[in-house]
Amino acid sequence: MTDSAPTSPASAPTSPAPLHGLRVLDLATLFAGPLAAMMLGDFGADVVKVEHPRKPDPSRGHGPAKDGVGLWWKMLGRNKRTITLDLSAPGGRDTLLRLVADADVVVENFRPGTLERWGLGWEELSTVNPGLVLARVTGFGQFGPYSHRPGFGTLAEAMSGFAAITGEPDGPPTLPPFGLADSVAALATAYAVMTALTARTATGRGQVVDMAIIEPMLAVIGPHALWYDQLGHVQPRTGNRSQNNAPRNTYRTSDGSWVAVSTSAQSIAERVLRLVGRPELIDEPWFADGTGRAAHADVLDEAVGTWVARHTREEALAAFEKAEAAIAPVYDVRDVVADPQYRALDTVTEVPDPELGPIRMQNVLFRLSETPGAIRWAGRPHGADTADVLAELGLSPGEITALRSEGAV
Repeated sequence: MTDSAPTSPASAPTSPAPLHGLRVLDLATLFAGPLAAMMLGDFGADVVKVEHPRKPDPSRGHGPAKDGVGLWWKMLGRNKRTITLDLSAPGGRDTLLRLVADADVVVENFRPGTLERWGLGWEELSTVNPGLVLARVTGFGQFGPYSHRPGFGTLAEAMSGFAAITGEPDGPPTLPPFGLADSVAALATAYAVMTALTARTATGRGQVVDMAIIEPMLAVIGPHALWYDQLGHVQPRTGNRSQNNAPRNTYRTSDGSWVAVSTSAQSIAERVLRLVGRPELIDEPWFADGTGRAAHADVLDEAVGTWVARHTREEALAAFEKAEAAIAPVYDVRDVVADPQYRALDTVTEVPDPELGPIRMQNVLFRLSETPGAIRWAGRPHGADTADVLAELGLSPGEITALRSEGAV
């Protein structure tokens, strides 16, 4: 497979990928754990995806497919070698322990107690490899009254307070139409794994990462707990508006498109009101800070919305850019793939794939000038690398055949 360059055309890798030599075993499914492993693989880690021989990762069947091939998996499974092991079978358990002995990281998301029931808990894994980092990603964490409940990102979006503050004031709490909590938890898990690996360089010892999907969402919705603790303040639903500044909303243009305007900075708010022909509002006492402007959002939205409605999207964008005011078009995916800024960044990049030919997907998360990441290949078929990985482990063809006969692989 050829690498798909994640950097600008003028740049090129000058060193091996930063995580080259790191071995990660991805035992997780749907979606936070596998996404975290994907992020590690994007920057050079050797990620081995372990799936049940007869029950593949459900993400292979999630969402649209082409020619029977699940497209979500092509992204989630990128840069991973795929093998099959039945961890509940003696042969599968023993083989995993052999893999763990040479691994740096294991990512799993079974319900608490499942690995222990199979004889693959932290005690067994750390005995085989004291330097191992075991990332345990579950809905509610490894302990507490909810720890044994099934947990999904939707529940975290509800229980974190995110849904309660999302939606129109007179409407119901609103859930995101994508895996927001899983994605945030994946970012947090990748960060936690790298933190634990950094600690290992000092101590020589691995450790357990206990990632509860309900927690990272709390970190990204802001200081709500602090506001409540100190002021008893509970943020209500405000639609697209903010309690901290205004105007801040989406506005419809004369050609039926939408634009988003933000005025988090006082100077930007003043530029916007001058641009839309309402400079007298700047002299109002309440306009002097974001909270005051937010309390008068109806007036400000009317001023901005009326001006935007008289202009096409391109006219509005050009005028705001000239005035150095903050605006953005509201995109769908068609706009994203056509946008010149995204094209310059190669944000949506082309990847060769033996099953589907050239396919396009989001690129790696960030650019490093000296040791960039890369998408080396898209998600591979179920168990495609089992024989190769087990042979690298030292198993003979006869041993691999015996494991297949046992149903362990």
